[in-house]
Amino acid sequence: MKIIVTGGAGFIGSNVVDEYIRLGHQVVVIDNLSSGFKHNVNPSAKFYEIDVRDKEIEKVFAAEKPDIINHHAAQISVPISVQDPMLDADVNARGFLNILQNCVKFNVKKVIFISSGGAIYGEASEYPTTENYDPIPLSPYAIHKFISEKYLHFYHHQYGLNYTVLRYANVFGPRQIPHGEAGVVSIFITNFRDSITSKLYAFPNEPDGMIRDYVFVKDIVQANVKALNTGKLNSYNIGTGQETTTGQLYREIARQMKVNVEPIPGEARPGDISRSCLNIAKAKIELDWHPQYSLQKGIKETIQYFKKK
Repeated sequence: MKIIVTGGAGFIGSNVVDEYIRLGHQVVVIDNLSSGFKHNVNPSAKFYEIDVRDKEIEKVFAAEKPDIINHHAAQISVPISVQDPMLDADVNARGFLNILQNCVKFNVKKVIFISSGGAIYGEASEYPTTENYDPIPLSPYAIHKFISEKYLHFYHHQYGLNYTVLRYANVFGPRQIPHGEAGVVSIFITNFRDSITSKLYAFPNEPDGMIRDYVFVKDIVQANVKALNTGKLNSYNIGTGQETTTGQLYREIARQMKVNVEPIPGEARPGDISRSCLNIAKAKIELDWHPQYSLQKGIKETIQYFKKK
């Protein structure tokens, strides 16, 4: 198959591209390099440096005639979405609409859309949270991810466009950028490596930090492989179902790196939620996808990657 991966120079997208190519697919990468890097792009992939909002995207679709679109491109920061909701809407909603319009025009067979199970459910009363829970997004980032899912429903209803939605938990692993709240694992690792003291953000009544579901990028990659041929017209949580506080994460990384440094306490940031953990039973049954990496094993591989950099 020929697959366009938007955001394919980024942390997660580039790992997905590598596996698609390893499996024998033709892969085209679209990325504006705002948070990705050209050196992440697999040399066997065709690369277009272009923004998903750009009208010139149509020329890429016309030239490449893809079978599948894997849409990883996004404005990825929750706090930035709170500070600048117009930017977030422009990239995450309007940019995706530009992709969808071209999917219809050029008869794309399927869209794999990357949503956020770690954000769209908000402070969910159902916990761990299933896909049946009605999202209550608490940031523009989460709102626009959920709106994009609704656009997919419309494009299927109106044009018959097939899709699968993958709602990621908190992803970590090699190539993650050590910046912003999404990159907490890489931030802690690089700070330990470079002898910089880390901040541990927390709500006043939860001093050990927020609860998250951390999933290793290689498990995420396999979900993207499964989604090529399964999961028609459905949404799937992709995580581990395991709770980890930021403090527990910090201490596990410190243990593996043999460092004993206390973090600096920090206040929760705009858009933060206190806890998020995903029920992944549906993905196990319908996608035949099962996470293979424990938090400890994933952290070990991530530490090895950053030590080599």
